[in-house]
Amino acid sequence: MAEGFATLAALGAVPRLVHGFGRRAPGGATETRAETARRVAQGLDGRLLLLRQVHGAAVAAAPWDEAPEADAAVADAPGLLLGIQTADCLPVLLVDPKLGLVAAVHAGWRGTAAGVARQALAALTARGSHPHDVIAALGPGIGPCCYEVGDELRQAFGPAGAAFFHPGANGKPRLDVRAANVRQLLDAGLTPDAIHQLPECTRCRPDLYHSYRRDGHGAGRMISVVGFRP
Repeated sequence: MAEGFATLAALGAVPRLVHGFGRRAPGGATETRAETARRVAQGLDGRLLLLRQVHGAAVAAAPWDEAPEADAAVADAPGLLLGIQTADCLPVLLVDPKLGLVAAVHAGWRGTAAGVARQALAALTARGSHPHDVIAALGPGIGPCCYEVGDELRQAFGPAGAAFFHPGANGKPRLDVRAANVRQLLDAGLTPDAIHQLPECTRCRPDLYHSYRRDGHGAGRMISVVGFRP
């Protein structure tokens, strides 16, 4: 991958796979979302496909001409590179090295509560993947150290989600979105050793990542990418 991406060794070992978790522009330059997309696309060997992310659990199938409303996507042909835009939400990349299939997931709290990672894996299995063959990579996102939420979110996750909420210093709960997505993937059949992580908190690292919770509406976006080279 080009400068400005973090990668994981487990995915880097997959032949012809392109993957990376986007960071801020080199040198800390200020970019619009469109400028970030153009910069990322120029450095890739393949066609970058982005979504109109709406914090749901819909899964789109690549390719497309006009970005669909969805928060996950699957691709089954080389040269189709799926991109996920985040600024605190968790990017999740799924790869089936045997069949050459990939999925990319935008997992904020709403999408996580709706099971977006599970839906993306289901889309892969519908195309022939076996969960035991899938490798998952979870990138940087806001951590439970910083993700203070309201009590109303507990209801969205239901009784089984209690383990993902932790008490904060001022009594308000803090949500561990990463742990919730790991649990989804395990429950869906992935093996623990197939789940790899870059567990950095976006809010804690202004030098590397944009953060909506830290910077507000003016926050930029990182783009994480996965797909096979043509």
